[in-house]
Amino acid sequence: MIKIKWVKSVDDIPTDLWQKSFSPDLEGRWWYSVMERSKLDDQFEFLYGLLLEDEKPIGIVPAFVNDVPIELVAPAAVAVALRAVSKLIPACSYQRTLFVGSPCSDEGTVGLIPQVSLAQVVRPIHKAVLEQAGKIKAPMVVWKDFPQSAQSALDTLCKNSPVFKMVSYPGTILHFKEASMQSYLKGLKSSHRHKLLKKLKRSKEQFSFDTVVIQNPDEQTLNEIFALFWQTYERGKTKFERLNKEFFSLIAQQKESYFVILRYPNQGNIVAFMLCFLVGNKVINKFIGLDYSIARESSLYFRLWQTAIEWTTSRGIKIFQSGQTGYSFKLDTGNELEPLFNYCQNRNPLINTIFAQVARTISWASLDQDLAVYLKAHSAEQIENKNAG
Repeated sequence: MIKIKWVKSVDDIPTDLWQKSFSPDLEGRWWYSVMERSKLDDQFEFLYGLLLEDEKPIGIVPAFVNDVPIELVAPAAVAVALRAVSKLIPACSYQRTLFVGSPCSDEGTVGLIPQVSLAQVVRPIHKAVLEQAGKIKAPMVVWKDFPQSAQSALDTLCKNSPVFKMVSYPGTILHFKEASMQSYLKGLKSSHRHKLLKKLKRSKEQFSFDTVVIQNPDEQTLNEIFALFWQTYERGKTKFERLNKEFFSLIAQQKESYFVILRYPNQGNIVAFMLCFLVGNKVINKFIGLDYSIARESSLYFRLWQTAIEWTTSRGIKIFQSGQTGYSFKLDTGNELEPLFNYCQNRNPLINTIFAQVARTISWASLDQDLAVYLKAHSAEQIENKNAG
């Protein structure tokens, strides 16, 4: 007998279960605790499913509730109509959604003890999630950004069921054959390597920056970091969560957190940062911030990237994970795309049918212009190679 008991805080679940359910290379209890304490109540309501088998704890189902803007989930024609109606009835402008997963996490995760597989518990979890969605009056349920490793288990939800699968923004990742900058550069396509080295050379001829990797920065440094993050956030095309200074203050205190920083010489102003998590045998590039007054002419992103890769490989790490969005820069620096998927169900059968039809039309190219350009070029390259052969 498998069931879920819903609780409101990470503290309501035994610490040893967090340790058993989330491997060291995942964002574990520390991450969910930070999100919970970051005063994001105006955006998210967090909850956790304590997964029980015959009353014995076997896992944790992280979840959150978010009022998603209707434009992100409704077909275009429906969104236009609802936008007009929402001027009179504001509630029509959003879709209350219960997500399995976490805001900002690189991948959706259900934490399970080693003896239990997702395939064994996926159906009772989904049933419990639907029941909880009904209690909190959330019409939509979404398993958010789950990787290919979970695909076979989650695909079973779609068989003879209203659940539908939808392509999500892909993740990005680098695998180094050896933990060295030379190995990274050698692994790049020759065109990408030439482009990167040329940008770095020109930048260093014109701009001098000091570089440092620190933990738990002081208040003044955090203020500069957050200001740069906000510059980058405001320029972003895709916005789901809106992080605040409280989040950065809390995440900075975690032993997994490292800030890669570029600043003007002699303790001058910070011009770029990258927040990285060192978890298990990999580094996660979580957030960046750039001074856009000099970003283009200084190739600031690429200078920051070089520093982060040098630090990562100096720690003997061979996996560098960079998450979603910003694909143009990430593809230029050799990242591979990692497919991620959403599994969705609207409790209204008619709306669910409409959404399922729309989901079939969604692809990487329709989600992001950078991906569309990449896929077009990649297809052309494949055709050229085929013809040459």
